[in-house]
Amino acid sequence: MSATMPGIVNYALKPHSVELREVPVPEIGGKDVLFRVEAASICGSDLHQWTGTISWTVNYPCILGHEFAGTIVQTGKEVKGFREGDRVVSETAAVIDEQSPYARRGLYNLDPNRLGFGYGGNGAMTQLVKVPERCLHRIPEGLSFEKAALTEPCSVAYNAVCMNGHIRPGDSVLIIGPGPIGLLCAIMAKLSGAGTLLVCGLEADKIRLNVAEKLGAKPLLVDEVLPFVKEHGDRFGLDAVIDATGASASLQLAMNAIRPAGQIIKVGWGPQPLGFNIDPIVQKAVTLQGSFSHNWPIWERVIHMIASGQIDLDLVINRVAPLDEWHDCFERMHAGEYVKAILKPNG
Repeated sequence: MSATMPGIVNYALKPHSVELREVPVPEIGGKDVLFRVEAASICGSDLHQWTGTISWTVNYPCILGHEFAGTIVQTGKEVKGFREGDRVVSETAAVIDEQSPYARRGLYNLDPNRLGFGYGGNGAMTQLVKVPERCLHRIPEGLSFEKAALTEPCSVAYNAVCMNGHIRPGDSVLIIGPGPIGLLCAIMAKLSGAGTLLVCGLEADKIRLNVAEKLGAKPLLVDEVLPFVKEHGDRFGLDAVIDATGASASLQLAMNAIRPAGQIIKVGWGPQPLGFNIDPIVQKAVTLQGSFSHNWPIWERVIHMIASGQIDLDLVINRVAPLDEWHDCFERMHAGEYVKAILKPNG
């Protein structure tokens, strides 16, 4: 095993401070495994770090990547539930305080001291990554590493729509933003029984809006949403709106489109100040629900949903590429040409 390996490193906040570098092979502790990365999916947050448009703290320099699947090649002395050769996928909570009240309740995803792969600690856009045993989940033999790597964003969407959301059969639902999380939220809303399912975006999102239509949603441009709402149903608004964009201004559209006593679920991050009045939330008695990350039982359920085909990812994965083609994949995802591109660090 060589002392170094290639890795995609985010080394500063300045835009485009990401490059392929030689990085050291990590040393594992007693409760860790050394994880051979067979597939690492590119997330919108990776793109935000690449463009320098983040609203979280990064421990520079840091190897990107938190959506990954692969095999165990080495186990620490205290690892009991896994062994070398196991096919696994990893959660994102690289560092947590296991004694915190949130961890004890199973809500370690909400612990303020949590650090994730790819920003708080080295991630998986490299050949080998150190992973705590508590993060691991087995994946079935019939499930490809490429699809298994999307367990993380699928879990984000499941948590937003099926756990924090209250969508019932027949509900009218709007997804703002046809990025990867938005489209996965559309899949979850469809599975939850949404009747009218809308996905809206910008002119630049037309490729992804076409994917939304193939997933069973009605695609709309942002400025078409309110006219549609005023002409359909009882015209009081939609039952649920899921804000999956990285723009704070999208909350205003959500407030205008939601019906009285409806629910807005915010899963997208936006660092910009709002700059508008949020009194419609009060006037309409709207529930505004944030949703962040996921936990162990969500992962177990989502893995089986992907493996069974209930969550169909064929329309979401647009490219599988070697690690040295990362830059083209980042650019094409940023341009909206791809929903998901997946890197294969080990060929």
